[in-house]
Amino acid sequence: MAAFLFGHGNDNILINRKLRELTLNKVFVYEEFPDCAKEIREAVFVNEQGFHNEFDEIDNTAAHLVLFDENEVPIATCRVFWDTGVRSYIVGRVAVMKQYRGKNIGSVMLQEAEKYVKQRGGKSIFLHAQCRAANFYKGLGYTEFGNIEKDEGCPHVWMQKFI
Repeated sequence: MAAFLFGHGNDNILINRKLRELTLNKVFVYEEFPDCAKEIREAVFVNEQGFHNEFDEIDNTAAHLVLFDENEVPIATCRVFWDTGVRSYIVGRVAVMKQYRGKNIGSVMLQEAEKYVKQRGGKSIFLHAQCRAANFYKGLGYTEFGNIEKDEGCPHVWMQKFI
């Protein structure tokens, strides 16, 4: 099994994982918005899905998790931030490069985001899921609440998980 490195500054936690014959090496947490996360999100949300307003001011303050494969190629990302309005952490912009989908990588990203939130004393996580991905999040223990809303014409629903 390969080693994951969950890195945050000088705090590194070693995790072992192997997913459907894909060896993953490390997850890093960045306090600033790294180019590798921008590239993944642009590929997935802008080029594939057609969103135009992918990047926002939250990117400047959020923590960005990036997963690298065994060749140190960035293959997935998400962001995590504290929202004072809902008094909870929010995970968003979960993106996996197309050629790596179907290998449980999205699940790994959410698990790592949940660890990040727990380390900071968080008790719950909110996310604003594309409705077509809601069953994926339900499978990880998230529940829907509220009304369906459109984000750039794409239906989204709020979801929450207590951790």
